Amino acid sequence: MLATRKFKLLPGLLATSVLGTTLLSASPANADLLKDAAVGAASNVVTGAVLKNGTTAGNAVGGAAAGAAVSATHNRSNGRVASVVQDAAVGAVTNVVTGKVIRNGRTVDNAIGGAAAGVVVNVSKH
Repeated sequence: MLATRKFKLLPGLLATSVLGTTLLSASPANADLLKDAAVGAASNVVTGAVLKNGTTAGNAVGGAAAGAAVSATHNRSNGRVASVVQDAAVGAVTNVVTGKVIRNGRTVDNAIGGAAAGVVVNVSKH
């Protein structure tokens, strides 16, 4: 049973890592936003697989949106990183809305996945 879960998880992780690697080299000015979107996508794919929520592609889209939203709320002019609670809340709300729009998964699980994506993005800033 564990081997089956690994085979379901690996394609999503591979897709998000390839997507992240491709997008990160796109533009230095947008590198933070794209990196955060890729980190959010990977995080939400893993969370979705653990919670058995939604599809891999849907979770990647929701996580990317959550990561991008978290990135967009950061004030880059002062060099400080937003609080982890703020980033978790932004990620949760974004992933819930995205999940509703694309009809992916359950609301509570999407909130958990989005919050986790926000926390991972926040931690990656330190």
